[in-house]
Amino acid sequence: MDGIVTEIMRFSLKDGPGIRTTVFLKGCNMVCKWCHNPETLSMAPQVMRYPAKCIGCGACIAACAHNALAPDASAAGGIAYSREKCVSCGACADKCYSGAIVVSGVKMSAGEVMAEVAQDIDYYRNSGGGLTISGGEAACQPEFTCELLGAAKRAGIQTAIETNMLAAWPVYEKMLPDLDLVMLDIKLSGDAAHREWTGAGNAGLLENAKRISEQKPVIVRTPVIPGVNDNAEEIGKIAALVKELDNVICYELLLYNPLGESKYAALGENHEFAGARPAGAAQASALKEAAMASGVPVKVV
Repeated sequence: MDGIVTEIMRFSLKDGPGIRTTVFLKGCNMVCKWCHNPETLSMAPQVMRYPAKCIGCGACIAACAHNALAPDASAAGGIAYSREKCVSCGACADKCYSGAIVVSGVKMSAGEVMAEVAQDIDYYRNSGGGLTISGGEAACQPEFTCELLGAAKRAGIQTAIETNMLAAWPVYEKMLPDLDLVMLDIKLSGDAAHREWTGAGNAGLLENAKRISEQKPVIVRTPVIPGVNDNAEEIGKIAALVKELDNVICYELLLYNPLGESKYAALGENHEFAGARPAGAAQASALKEAAMASGVPVKVV
């Protein structure tokens, strides 16, 4: 089976316990306005351009059969790009030696992915790590995710997914036999606010979180977003929801990641949170205390 993969990150230390390989799949069923991986939202391959890296060699122009690239002295690197003409075939990226053009989204078979994952099996066993499937949203490619999880378990590799829990329950139910850990998000406590900021309500995902926590260990995560949920009242409300779940290993507060700003520019898109910065040490400490008041173990990441 084939899937669309944006990145395979080896030696990851932030996507579950131990040393892990995280497979980022393309496609998401939410549209969080602060998303720091905007290249994973669409299922389709997308060209990302970083003009500051361009050395002006012109190899991309020669490779493009759709006239999406052309010489232009006024453009960065002396090359103009038309996203309207581009079909995201990746021919230009294949010839770009400086990394100024990359394509997000590559079709890979489960076997090809597992060949990379299996290279570090000794590290997983010695550190308690394993495979984490993330996104985007792992549940947006459910069959591919299930195939990867099953292959990993057959190889003796511990498994985890990172998920917003928004998919229909049968999707997660099929994953459960081959899952060791679920890292799930609760981004906001209220349905209306959740719908405003992510494009989806949270009633269904909270029910999914409850059901899956009854069967598997979970790590619950909240991305702490400036002006959205970075206050003690909201974090306290979310922590109270976490308290109601079973098998919670930890509640993690993920401080806002500004590194996605360059990705929006590379995709030719605007970023509503451009210029936003993560909470400082004092604010992060206060939010941690607010969460701990509910009696759940809390970690700031």
